[in-house]
Amino acid sequence: MAQKAVIDAVADRLAAYWTLCPVWEANTVTQPPADGSGYLEIQYPVTNSQQISIGAPGQNWLRDEGVIRAVFHIESGTGLSVASTWSDTFAALFRLKQFDGVQTWAPSSPAVDDDNDNGNYFVVSVAVPYWFDYLG
Repeated sequence: MAQKAVIDAVADRLAAYWTLCPVWEANTVTQPPADGSGYLEIQYPVTNSQQISIGAPGQNWLRDEGVIRAVFHIESGTGLSVASTWSDTFAALFRLKQFDGVQTWAPSSPAVDDDNDNGNYFVVSVAVPYWFDYLG
């Protein structure tokens, strides 16, 4: 899982710029909206840490390399327009950006296949790799 500083930085960026649908942080909501409306869930499926400098104890730089995963739950039957708009907008918001100590890289594109259908939702995701450097 990502460090709290990364989670907070992503949440702040979304709060400031994301307006297309509600954003759900993982482990905060247990049921989808009763009206079947769409939403975005943010996940951190992988984070790896490594030491990137050698120095005095407490003065070594460490780097977390991880992924910010945006999972879009879109109302079924709305076609690909909403899925592509949401995923393109998210990708642009996080593509090659630096914010609050986080450096992001090129996002993935969402896959569209038989696995997208999930009950009342059409689900696609975008993964954005990131670095986060800190003293340890």
